[in-house]
Amino acid sequence: MLHVNDLTYRIGDRLILDHASFNLPTGAKVGLVGRNGAGKTTLFRIIQGEISAESGSIGLPRNVKIGAVAQEAPGGPETLVEVVLAADTERTRLLAEAETADGFRRAEIETRLTDIGAHSAPARAAAILHGLGFDADAQNRPCSAFSGGWRMRVALASVLFTEPDLLLLDEPTNYLDLEGTLWLYDYLARYPHTVLIISHDRELLDTCVNHILHLDRAKLSIYRGGYTSFAKQYAEKRELTAKMAAKQEAERKHLQAFVDRFKAKASKARQAQSRVKRLAKLEPIATIIEDDVLPINLPDPERPVAPPLLAIESAAAGYGERTVLDRLNLTISPDDRIALLGSNGNGKSTFCKLIGGRLDPMKGEVRRPTKMDVAYFAQHQLDELNPKATPYDHVAERMADAPVAKIRARAAQMGFPGAKADTPVSALSGGEKARLLMGLAAFEGPHLLILDEPTNHLDIDSRTALMEAINDYSGAVILVSHDRFLIEACADRLWLVSGGTVKPFDGDMDDYRQLVLSGEFDPQKRIEKPQASSPSKVDERRAAAERRVALAPLRKKLEALEARMAKLTEVIGKVDAALADGTAFQKDPVKATELSKMRAEAASTLASIEEEWLTVSGEIEAASA
Repeated sequence: MLHVNDLTYRIGDRLILDHASFNLPTGAKVGLVGRNGAGKTTLFRIIQGEISAESGSIGLPRNVKIGAVAQEAPGGPETLVEVVLAADTERTRLLAEAETADGFRRAEIETRLTDIGAHSAPARAAAILHGLGFDADAQNRPCSAFSGGWRMRVALASVLFTEPDLLLLDEPTNYLDLEGTLWLYDYLARYPHTVLIISHDRELLDTCVNHILHLDRAKLSIYRGGYTSFAKQYAEKRELTAKMAAKQEAERKHLQAFVDRFKAKASKARQAQSRVKRLAKLEPIATIIEDDVLPINLPDPERPVAPPLLAIESAAAGYGERTVLDRLNLTISPDDRIALLGSNGNGKSTFCKLIGGRLDPMKGEVRRPTKMDVAYFAQHQLDELNPKATPYDHVAERMADAPVAKIRARAAQMGFPGAKADTPVSALSGGEKARLLMGLAAFEGPHLLILDEPTNHLDIDSRTALMEAINDYSGAVILVSHDRFLIEACADRLWLVSGGTVKPFDGDMDDYRQLVLSGEFDPQKRIEKPQASSPSKVDERRAAAERRVALAPLRKKLEALEARMAKLTEVIGKVDAALADGTAFQKDPVKATELSKMRAEAASTLASIEEEWLTVSGEIEAASA
């Protein structure tokens, strides 16, 4: 499928790819890993033809379709469904042409539309949007009504909808909540074509890919298996290389010692000369050098507080007169590790503000010790860092009377030793900014640390450092993350934010994944379905309205099928009229043969559409019953 041969690329004096080569077989699912800044996105741009390599070549099959998420999120007046459907340019073009085409060209168009699954496209687009967190109402709202992060989900839905032969995804889970991430895991595992994914999500790299492509020091190496298998193979390779290098160095020293001792003796001159030649032929073995990732330091609280850390009784939270969460009865202990589950929009941020003291309860009570310190980290706070200031400057603001040596020592603890502490924030990577912000948030040793999507911009090794820091920290942690590996490694309690409240979730992440992907979870609102009870008239009216909304796409699809059936019937009638007099084959045998072929194709397409019409009709009848 994809053949990369001897690729070299530089940015200024920096070598990004050095004679790098690899091959991806058709249908392979490959995770591209490497440290932040190694050049992974650059490799994607070269494959897509956006930039040219200094040397080397990219080999792809003829007419192969490459798909990647657009860098700019859509934001026009079109509805989400319309945006996704428009991503299939061939379908859009053929449907527009079908409005004016006639005769045999219309039959050709209908045949092609059937071949590419154009008739089922709206349902497929809706299913993808549902999986990424858009309910039926949201799908019919204009794209411009959503924030940038949600519009990037639409861009992701668009490229998934087109099902390209080679799918390139660059950190796709960064735009998603945990529920959308779990859906994406399942979708990618079943994707029928070749996939190349840049990701630092270990769970994705273990469940969705069967090869790992490692970019390290401008070289590419491919390994079979998921990330866990790669990590084991890479460690073994590193150990073996180190042993071979040590063995070679011992041989070099032995040969050199012989040459130094006997080169002046005539009786040993020939043997000494042969060893000189052997030394010259010894190619140095390049050892694998590991860049040590600096640990993340989360200071422990200086003075512990008596349990419980928080006690929430019959509380509600919201904004103005709008209640977001109600019926809150929860307790947090001083050493709790709690992960919040639930899709975006269900109230996780509201709950974090409530327990963090940034939002007063609308009713009920939230009891906390008077001297309890709370630290809050969220990705949107990255914009609050002064871009002109350095990590040293930010730390110095917290240590106004401290000597320079102590300030630099504290900056080094946060991951900015030496000259790195004097780098302006504007020149730091996303991961370095996240590390700085996290260190500043936890600067005073809080009793409760709230982490909202802390892994965005962190590579795999930095995520491991964060996991170790959370586990070493003695205070309580509330974690909101789409990184399943981090949740499973750190959290010992799961709370589900859904249905307007927060409750403990009895189960593990496998149970939650099954709940998200099964019918036991409402895909429209992503909340647990209520227990069945005797419906009131209001409930019956609401249920009827919901059925009408749910049936609307099916009825629209049925109308589209009926229109196409009418057009195909018309085409077949015209062909039959042209062949009816029996002299067509005598007057123009070639044209008559083409007409017969056209009629057969139109009849076949009509039969296929009629079967689909029967299926959709049955679905409508079943749903209406």
